[in-house]
Formats: sequence, C-alpha cells, structure tokens
Amino acid sequence: MKIQKNDKNSIVNLNNHVNTKINMGSRSYPIKYQGMQLVNLQLFADSGDKTEKATPKKRRKAREEGQVLQSRELTSAIVLLCLFITIKVAGSFMYEQLYENFLIIYSDFEKISDLYTIKGISKLSINMILRFLKIVAPIFVVALLTGIASGYAQVGFLFTTKTLSFKFNRINPLNGFKKLFSLRSVAELVKSILKIVIIGYIGYSYLIDEASNILNAMDMDVISIAAYIGITSMNVAIRMCIVMLVLGVLDYGYQWWEYEKNLKMSKQEVKQEIKESEGNPEIKGKRKQKHRQMALRRMLQDIPKADVVITNPTHFAVAVKYDPKVSDAPTVVAKGQDYIALRIKEIAKENKVEIVENKVLARALYSTVEIGEKIPPELFQAVAEVLAFVYSLKNKEKVI
Repeated sequence: MKIQKNDKNSIVNLNNHVNTKINMGSRSYPIKYQGMQLVNLQLFADSGDKTEKATPKKRRKAREEGQVLQSRELTSAIVLLCLFITIKVAGSFMYEQLYENFLIIYSDFEKISDLYTIKGISKLSINMILRFLKIVAPIFVVALLTGIASGYAQVGFLFTTKTLSFKFNRINPLNGFKKLFSLRSVAELVKSILKIVIIGYIGYSYLIDEASNILNAMDMDVISIAAYIGITSMNVAIRMCIVMLVLGVLDYGYQWWEYEKNLKMSKQEVKQEIKESEGNPEIKGKRKQKHRQMALRRMLQDIPKADVVITNPTHFAVAVKYDPKVSDAPTVVAKGQDYIALRIKEIAKENKVEIVENKVLARALYSTVEIGEKIPPELFQAVAEVLAFVYSLKNKEKVI
C-alpha cells in the first residue's frame, strides 16, 4: 500500500481538508483528511546554513552599507604609540620651549599696565594659550595623521550615509537585550578584561624593576623628581602601547574572522544572486550589446589590413585578406550589412583598400563565411579572380 500526496514537497498539517489516494493493487481509493493542510517543506529548509564565501556583489553591498573590516583596538594602539614616541623624541625640546615661554610671560607681567583688570587677564590668558598650542600642536597633528592613515589602510576611502540613517531596531530594548548577551558582547568583555590584566601586569612589572630607583628619587630635588617621573611614565606608556599594538593585531585577526563569517552566504543565496545577475534579461542584453560593440570595434580595426572589399554594392560588404605565409587560403577579416557595410567601405576608402563590386560573391561570402574563417573551396576560384584583378591594379606579384 502506498500513499500519494498532491505535492511531493509537502507534509500534512492540521487545518483544512486534503485529498489523497490509497493505491491498493490496480485500484485507487480517494480519502479525505478532516482539518488538515499541506505545508511546503521548503519552509523548514535549513536556510541559515551559511557555508559559502561572500560574492563580490555581497561584499560591495556590505561596504556601501558601512559594513567594513576594521579594528578600533589596532587604530587606538597605533595612534597612542606614535603619540608617546613623538613626545619622548621631542620631549626635551618641548620642555625647553615651555620653560622659555613661561619666562617670557612672567617678564611681561610688569609691562602690562592693566594686569589686574578683566582686559589684562584676558590678554595674558590668550597669549599663554596660543604659546602653549604652538608647542603641543605637532603632537595633535601626529595623532590626527596617524589615525587617518591607520583607518585608510584598513578600510580605504569610504563615504556613506547609510550608517547614520534611523533604524527602529537600534532603539528597540529587546534587540539591545539580545546584543547584551550575544557572543560578540561576551567576546568584547573577555578582550577588555584580558587587555586590562595584560597591560596592568606590564606596568606593574616595570615599576617593580624600578623600585630601587624610585626610592632613590626621594633624595633628589623637585625638578629632578619631576623629570624622573616624566621619563618613567613615558617608558611605561610606550611599553603598554607596544602590548596594545600586539593585542590590536590579534583583534584585527578576530575582526577579520567575524567579518568573513557574517558575510557568508547560504547556497540558496548564491544561486539566487547568480539567477538575478545572469538571468536578468536587461543585464543579459547589456552584456551582449557590449560584446557586439567590442567585436565590431576589433573587426573595423582589421579592415586596413585587407586586400579587397567585395560589395553587392549597397547592402553587403566583405573584406578579404590573403597572406600565403600565414594561410593557404584567403580569409574574411570583416563583413557587414547595411550600415556596417557602409562603414566598411568608408574605412576601406580611407585606407586605400580596393573595393570590387560582385553581387553574387558578396552575398555568398556574407552568408557562408564567418569572420576569421578561410574561404571555402567552392568560392576560392571566384575570390582568386577578384584578388588577381586587384593585384594587377596595384602591380603586385602574389601567388594565389
């Protein structure tokens, strides 16, 4: 006994009436299930099984929507490292400049007649701020340029407003609650804890090594203590930034893995994309038109190499070339009808290629020989006579 259902891709589910048949021997008995409905099995297909790499189209779309591969940890580490290295290299110069400027400002106190007025205080404050900004401006420029260079190296140039568009799911409390307990949130929490622990340990170990020097600093004068604190802090900061840079590289690897995973497609999505791109009549038409234009361009470029253009004389034109060193028979290098035939004749005239009228031969060549093919044996005699006539006009000697 075999049950045949109306849809091989369906299963029975409670709802409406469904007719099926029970085959017993050579007879079929219709039966009816009360309160049942066919449900398409495709609804239960595993569409979330994304195992295929993202296609170029999917990657372009993701980039347009602002979904790019970038590690903020790596960018921050590079910026901070360059910043502290700049301060360490130019620190002495900056200190001297600050010291000299404070002396200049202090010496100007006696020259300011209205020092104890609002105008005098404002003038002095603005002067101090401008001098200070002039000294520290290179640091901010280095930080800005490093941040831009790091971001460009990871993402390239990208301008999109889609990331700024309003989406309700961004303010949906339920979505926020889901993100709070998502795998990404757990990974970010683990990364933050590891970063704090590792960086803290690096700073702690360096200070432990410097413990004796720190104790000796108690006997120094105030300026020496300040200088020692500055140097020690800078060394700790640079070491921490190097560790952050290593963690940033690891984070970039993790971000790459997650980015590729999020872009993965199911086999059904890949098939659908191929169907949309290749099966779209408009895209197919544009592709064919482009191929025709390229073929026409190449064909017209070969006309100056032809020995003769055979016409009928208005509707058909066929350009023929014969080179015994290359081929044992003449070859069609271009052919066309109506407008294309007119263009072939125009180019032939411009390049002083002989044009011979032969209605029957022109039609026969156009109908039976494709571009790049040799003349068939049945037309060889007729073409040979035309070529002999052309060669006689040009006083050339060629063996046909």
